[in-house]
Amino acid sequence: MTFWRGVLWLHLLAMAFFVGGQLMLGAVVVPVLRGLDDRAPLRSAARRFGIGTVIAFAALIVTGVAMASHSHLWSGSALRVHVGLAVVVAVLIGAHLRRPEWHVLDAAIFLVSVAIVWAGLVVAG
Repeated sequence: MTFWRGVLWLHLLAMAFFVGGQLMLGAVVVPVLRGLDDRAPLRSAARRFGIGTVIAFAALIVTGVAMASHSHLWSGSALRVHVGLAVVVAVLIGAHLRRPEWHVLDAAIFLVSVAIVWAGLVVAG
């Protein structure tokens, strides 16, 4: 395995955690734990996932910048869309941290994350 394959692997692993974790939380964890009288397990799961999300998002940024620089992709419009969507998701995450009760932010973060994956496939072309 070359160094750049390793960087790509790390990028894809972080993406899988970021998007797959949102899917798991939204489809399984939240519906099950929301029915409990004690909200502590739900808050604990969300907090733990939030820590992982920050780490995954940081890994995505570092590996994405490295791969784009290595491949000289900064002038491409697909990469600009990809980066723009990443900025949008970062803003949405910031808003979600301030207003976790606004569940529409959860859906928006997930939808923009899926769009980022699509844009990444276009960039990888």
